[in-house]
Amino acid sequence: MGLLSNRVERSKIKAGDHIYTYRAVFAYSHHGIFVGGNKVVHFTRDPVTRSDTNAPSGSNNEMSELPSSCSTYPDCGFRQPNSGVILSCLDCFLQNGALYTFQYGVTPTFFLAKVRGGTCTTATSDGPGTVIHRAMYLLQNGFGNYDVFQNNCEDFALYCKTGILMVEKSGLGRSGQASSMLGAPLAALLASPLKLLIPSPVSSVGVATVTAGMYCVSRYATDIGVRTDIVKVAVEDLAVNLGWMDGLQEAFQGNEASSANNNQVINLD
Repeated sequence: MGLLSNRVERSKIKAGDHIYTYRAVFAYSHHGIFVGGNKVVHFTRDPVTRSDTNAPSGSNNEMSELPSSCSTYPDCGFRQPNSGVILSCLDCFLQNGALYTFQYGVTPTFFLAKVRGGTCTTATSDGPGTVIHRAMYLLQNGFGNYDVFQNNCEDFALYCKTGILMVEKSGLGRSGQASSMLGAPLAALLASPLKLLIPSPVSSVGVATVTAGMYCVSRYATDIGVRTDIVKVAVEDLAVNLGWMDGLQEAFQGNEASSANNNQVINLD
């Protein structure tokens, strides 16, 4: 595991690790929390709503690929009614895919060097006991409605690892994968006027360089490790705040007024 790849062997993962695997020939990744005992808690679309024709196709794929039964672990596939949080064995989670671990507390340089989003963050993780407690609590109580951009499987794993939530829902959650999906076309759109200013063939190289730079900056700016519009919420209070944003905004404003440190996060008691 390192700069080129986060791939690991099964024997190397520990309870409380944020793991992921790729689906649909590396088109997207699916994330979860390894809780030990060869089990993973992860977040998918609620089966009641997965037939929603207005939902993005990638979000439905996560549900349709889940096995209906597991002959090895009787509790594999457990979920509460109307909840997208599910307990799976590691084999069913991976579905023959490779295993990767998400990295926390990386440096800005390392983060920017990882061209693909959804692989690391500059934010630090809480201890494994806290991470597992959050995952198991959410398995029993849910994590709200699945949304491919605002509340997806990576958002779930990031919350379990850090306890961090966004204050405002501005169309994008904490997910680095979602940031990459939106950041690349946006960077290309913003860089396209340069073609009119820079003569060919220099323009192609210049536009590509600027586009790559904008893409990296947009990814870094949305990383939860550097954002200031965040709060740290106890998992026991999460159900109340899934209501959703008024309580978080009030807490954030109170914290902002009492502290000059833009990077401080708070606990909601």
